[in-house]
Amino acid sequence: MLLLIHTGGTIGMAPGPEGLRPEPGLVEAAIAARLPKGCALVSHLFSPLRDSADIGPADWNRMLDQIEAHPGSAVLITHGTDTMAFTGAALAQALAGRPRRVVLCGSMQPLGQGGDAERNLDLALAAARAPGAGVDLAFNGRLLPAAGLVKHHSHAADAFRSQPQEPAPSPARRRFDTTRRLAVLTLSPGLPAAALAAMLAPLDAAVLRVFGAGTVMGDAAVLAVLKKAILSGKRLRATSQCEAGGLAPGAYAAGAALWAAGVENGGSETPEAALIRLWLSH
Repeated sequence: MLLLIHTGGTIGMAPGPEGLRPEPGLVEAAIAARLPKGCALVSHLFSPLRDSADIGPADWNRMLDQIEAHPGSAVLITHGTDTMAFTGAALAQALAGRPRRVVLCGSMQPLGQGGDAERNLDLALAAARAPGAGVDLAFNGRLLPAAGLVKHHSHAADAFRSQPQEPAPSPARRRFDTTRRLAVLTLSPGLPAAALAAMLAPLDAAVLRVFGAGTVMGDAAVLAVLKKAILSGKRLRATSQCEAGGLAPGAYAAGAALWAAGVENGGSETPEAALIRLWLSH
């Protein structure tokens, strides 16, 4: 049996008077036409279908509930590309240690438009029914581990890469507390300490995208804001602004104050993976 969770996204859109819009039934029909004889299809459709820009913790919980409600099924999730990396990290970490096969699929062009949608869907269906466990993205002829997805191009068919991640431990929790307030914040040259403090004030925890291998500006006011936030009970986890390579605490003196303040080392984690780590580990 195959469980389809169709959230929305470009793959299931069709031209309308004002441009592309969700087309109910499009994805389900394409999958039903491709399933081998004897393979049952169970569909769970988001209603209304969602642009991936609106997908978040409550939706991840909904996906996980459906996955657990169908323990014997392979799982195919169709999803928009813009937040695919967040959903990939969320499912990979929440399902760590569980023997489930989950394949994510999206496209840069809709079904029926002569683009990448059909190829991606064919690959996803084959991968979902193959032996093994794990969470992957089927895209542009490749299966990519979903734990470290990066959308590196906004238009090309080869839109995704996957950065290697450390094996995810079984999480402290397997659902997302939607009342918690988390965000990814980027440090930039000249960032006023007051602006950083204002961004951190309403948050319970945050990912900090720092420079290179783990450096930060030597602004005493900025460093004081970070230290104060941690002393108040907020968890801050650092990741690199570079797509690959990760952090190396101790490599540069310019990063010493970051670690001395109590900021956590996200290592090779993508910002998306680090955010999910914070969400599921506290």
